[in-house]
Amino acid sequence: MKLLEEQNRKKLCNILFYIALTIELLVMIYEKSEGVNPGIYGQIFRVTFVLAFGTVLLTEHNKREWIILAAAFVFTLVCWRITGKNELLRFFTFMAAARDIDLKKAMKYVFFVTLAGFGIIALLSAIGVGNLTLTMDYGRDVGEECRYVFGFGNPNDFAACIFALIAMWIWIYGRDAGIVKWIVVLGIDVVIGCLSKSRTSFCLGMFTFLIAIMARYWKKLSECKVIYILTALVTPVFCVAFAVWSAIVSPIPRYEQDHKFYNIIAFIDEALNNRIQYLYRDSDAHEGAIQTWKLFSDRNSNKYFDLGWVRIFYWYGIIPTIIISALVIILIYICYKKKDIWTLILILTLSMYTILEAIFVSEYIGRLYIFPIVGVYLGEFVRRERMEGNV
Repeated sequence: MKLLEEQNRKKLCNILFYIALTIELLVMIYEKSEGVNPGIYGQIFRVTFVLAFGTVLLTEHNKREWIILAAAFVFTLVCWRITGKNELLRFFTFMAAARDIDLKKAMKYVFFVTLAGFGIIALLSAIGVGNLTLTMDYGRDVGEECRYVFGFGNPNDFAACIFALIAMWIWIYGRDAGIVKWIVVLGIDVVIGCLSKSRTSFCLGMFTFLIAIMARYWKKLSECKVIYILTALVTPVFCVAFAVWSAIVSPIPRYEQDHKFYNIIAFIDEALNNRIQYLYRDSDAHEGAIQTWKLFSDRNSNKYFDLGWVRIFYWYGIIPTIIISALVIILIYICYKKKDIWTLILILTLSMYTILEAIFVSEYIGRLYIFPIVGVYLGEFVRRERMEGNV
């Protein structure tokens, strides 16, 4: 009888989690289209939070887990009350709810729902519902350009969505895929790069393809400790360092031409389409520049800009970002213990993408396809389960 009750409880947790996941994915897909904002996202997010929170309460936890859960809930709740942004609370609760899911099954579900949703957006744009292309000045000193958006509103958003699909495919199928499928994936990245003209997505897509194909055919790579150390140095050490540096030097390319490193900083900024100086000069309050950073953010820090790691610091605060960075280090350690180079690739490429773009820094859980993996892996880490062996 007790075993039956346990099975029913786990089944209920699974149902609640998938309802929340489905709603979050559908909201993300609709938001990615050019549909009118219905103004009810806040109410929808409350529903998914309640579903995820209910899943956490129904899940069996040991004493250590309850202590960590309580501390995390209190911390993210405090962040919400100070900053007015409830994302960290929602993100943590969702990941905690994912602890006991069948990870491969969940990732396949995320992949196919997202693929179907994005496919519908693209198809509708092809028949005239939504913009197929967008012609405007993209700040590249070449005047107006015509770039394909396929209903996603912006070519960079379109390219980022395809990048996310490719990354998920690599995690789910890459370890067993044959060379023909890999060539198809490479072809998709090249075609999307040509259509969207998004250099960030194309370059990161090519980088992801190269390291993934190495992992596929060089099995010993997953056992190489240096790979995990280098990833930890890039993610989040370099990401955080670059964000801090960018916020500090943001006035220089525009106003301090006599600075001794002006030429170097201006060269980097120009290569990044002025993303660095926009932190300083895109608003009167210089939102995004280092002087607008706080230990915890505030309710007025709502500016949107491209540099994703800077946005994390600016939106949520220095202390929350340090904790997020520490969690990334823990995830890399877990990947090392598991010899899981495929999740390592997701962590690395997603973090690198977020250096230049802030598409994955948002209130939409569905955008961060890595959340189910993070929830399961951190759950194992907290319970001190054996983490050896691949997924």
